[in-house]
Amino acid sequence: MKKILGVIGGMGPAATCDLLEKIIALTRAASDQEHIHVIADLDTAIPDRTAAILQGGPDPVPELQKSARRLESAGAEILLMPCNTAHYFYDAVAGAVSVPLLHMPREAAAALKAAGAKKAGVLATDGTVRAGVYEKALREAGVEPVYPSPAMQREVMRLIYEGVKGRKVPLESIPVRDVLRDLKIQGAEKVVLACTELPIAFAELGLMEGCLDATRALALAAVRAAGAEATVSDPW
Repeated sequence: MKKILGVIGGMGPAATCDLLEKIIALTRAASDQEHIHVIADLDTAIPDRTAAILQGGPDPVPELQKSARRLESAGAEILLMPCNTAHYFYDAVAGAVSVPLLHMPREAAAALKAAGAKKAGVLATDGTVRAGVYEKALREAGVEPVYPSPAMQREVMRLIYEGVKGRKVPLESIPVRDVLRDLKIQGAEKVVLACTELPIAFAELGLMEGCLDATRALALAAVRAAGAEATVSDPW
């Protein structure tokens, strides 16, 4: 019997849908009934995580905990949180429920280690970067993190907030290749897309080569944790 997955979603809605699509694609199934039962809570009332960490904005923890409890009450046996920045609050959310909550940065770090990466570029929100969400996970896995220069980090934030979340500017107008070049100059062997909006943008731009999709790493871990057979052996 496969376990039921619960998704603490809405951060943002497109990123949640991206995770769901990847769970489906990574599950070996010949019929509807062979797929995993997933309950998703697109709670768009969860306050912005970066604003909370860096600017003293509204605390997202109460709403994250509410979502986790709703999912547990609905029958979810394993929880997922498709927002990298939200993992700054991981302990508070995990402690609010009695079912396990998977940890996306640790899954991504394990995938980079398995791929033999010694140094990886981290593309993420300012909140994720400054809070050290990936710093700890990567170093524990033996991978040295490198980050974009301040100018390039501003472009990453534009890509996330204006390109994907807001759809205010065309993705092609943001110099993503310059960001990747900056990381390569610093010695990055691989790049982890450590914001759930970034795989959406990178796939549209055709720039996934050498990039680890943290959402895909989480999806694969979820498929395995649920007791289903995966269609691939690694998230690359």
